[in-house]
Amino acid sequence: ALGDDLSAATDADAPLHWRALPTLDNPPALPAGAQPLSGVVDAPAALARRLSQIGVVDGDADGARLRGDLKPGQRLVSREGGLWRWDGFTMSAGAPSAAATRLAQRNRLAELKGEISEAEAGLSEIRTAFERAKDASAEAEAREKTARAALSEAHNELSESRNTFAEISEKAATAVSRIASINEAEEDIRADLGDADEELTRLRATSTNVENLDEARAEQETLRTDLAARRAVLVEAQKESAAIARETEVRERRVETIDAEVGSWKARAENGVSQIEQLKARADAVEAELAALADGPAQIQEKRSGLLDAVTASEARRNAVADELATAEATAAELDKVLKENESLLADMRENRGIQQGGVRQAQQTCDTVQERIRERLDCAPAGVLEAGALTEKERDDLPDYDAADAKLQRLFRERDTMGPVNLRAEQEAEELTEQIESLGVEREDLTGAIAKFRQGIAELNREGRERLLKSFKVVDEHFQDLFVRLFGGGRAHLKLTDADDPLNAGLEILASPPGKRLQTLSLLSGGEQALTALALLFAVFLTNPAPICVLDEVDAPLDDANVDRICTLLEGMSSSSSTKFILITHHRMTMARMDRLFGVTMPERGVSQMVSVDLQSAEQLRESA
Repeated sequence: ALGDDLSAATDADAPLHWRALPTLDNPPALPAGAQPLSGVVDAPAALARRLSQIGVVDGDADGARLRGDLKPGQRLVSREGGLWRWDGFTMSAGAPSAAATRLAQRNRLAELKGEISEAEAGLSEIRTAFERAKDASAEAEAREKTARAALSEAHNELSESRNTFAEISEKAATAVSRIASINEAEEDIRADLGDADEELTRLRATSTNVENLDEARAEQETLRTDLAARRAVLVEAQKESAAIARETEVRERRVETIDAEVGSWKARAENGVSQIEQLKARADAVEAELAALADGPAQIQEKRSGLLDAVTASEARRNAVADELATAEATAAELDKVLKENESLLADMRENRGIQQGGVRQAQQTCDTVQERIRERLDCAPAGVLEAGALTEKERDDLPDYDAADAKLQRLFRERDTMGPVNLRAEQEAEELTEQIESLGVEREDLTGAIAKFRQGIAELNREGRERLLKSFKVVDEHFQDLFVRLFGGGRAHLKLTDADDPLNAGLEILASPPGKRLQTLSLLSGGEQALTALALLFAVFLTNPAPICVLDEVDAPLDDANVDRICTLLEGMSSSSSTKFILITHHRMTMARMDRLFGVTMPERGVSQMVSVDLQSAEQLRESA
């Protein structure tokens, strides 16, 4: 019925509001069969005119029948939600609209606020009971967790104790067997010692009959050394036997301790089981308490009806107090506004007074300064200036303006200060500056000549550098073309400077045409072709200015077997035709097979490296001779 106008306020100060107007004397009558909405709903007086021109019909059929009789400003609504307006606007029942949605939301919000107030009244008690039950449950769970942890720890320690006991038993058995073996070794050593003593006695008895006394003495010394070694072994065996006996005793005591600990942990495990049963019983009690608290909402519902009346009365008192508070706040705001205006006016007046007082003080200081200057310069008081000047009456009347005279005086003072003192050394300084200018002119001529010579030298160096670069470039290009044909088994390639006018600043471009392909730049070739082309250029530069030793690191890695064979053939030819020695670092079997000597690094022991070398030419000669 009201649509978006429902959101307007009844406050006259609001930007969007309903204003109360007197009732119309002769309002237009609604169509017959339509009941005014003002007789159905309760609304503020500001809506009286609007509600009196809205008719309520029983159904959509009545609304469609009566809409032609509507006067300007009138409308019909049905209880199902249909709307018929005098200007022809029609809204079917159930059609979605923003106003209906907002109205439904407001109604629902009012219902929810009532439900929230009812639920919050009993929520605190339920929360208290829930917190008590939650704390009890948490405490029970903590105790259960502690008991389970203790039981698990006891099981772990029992397992560790059993493992330790098994290890000690195994070590004890090993020690007993070692003791037995040591005892047997001791008996054997004792028997050997007896035999050695008998042999020594026999040798001493027969030493007089021995023809070669030195041999007997040597044999005797050997026997003594053997005897001493066996005695040392016997002593070590005895020490080891004693140590094993002590270790056996210690481990037996440890086994006894472990047995005692196993019994203790078993008792603790039994106590843990009993604690778990107690905690389960307490958990059952807590669940029973929670079940008893389930009837709490019904009791709270009973209390709600009693609290509603108190809430209604409190709401009425609150509204009355709120109205009084709003009136008081409005009055206080007006008084605050007046107070702020008065304080602002007072602050402005104080500020103006301070400014005026500052101006007075500044003027007084200026007057004092002027009087002081008059006393310093004219040696008289300000009132006696005219008498001190001995001016006539006419001269006094023709005095110039003070501001113009003061400005002229200040200008003359500035000009005097700008002139500065008289420089008595000006002529001497001028002569010194003239000498410096002459010496600087001589130095300038020397520098100009040096710059010209330097530029001439640079030009000669550039010219010679261009000649040498072009000459070397031509040689490198010839070597590169030859090596490219040898490495690829055909094709053609050459080098090209990108800027022929200035070779020193020119770039290098490599143009290659492998067999069966057109001439193109290096970047358009495949990986293997790029590697062979780069090697051809490298060896071309090397042949132009060879060195005694050339080291190549994994140059055959990106190449296949056929290209590796070509590289090896090229290196053999270059090595035989020059005095250069080539050192290759490689893992390729074909390259290693074509070399004269191999060097490798092996590790016979962990952390110990050893270099191994093989002369393949000598190996071939040995094989041919064999």
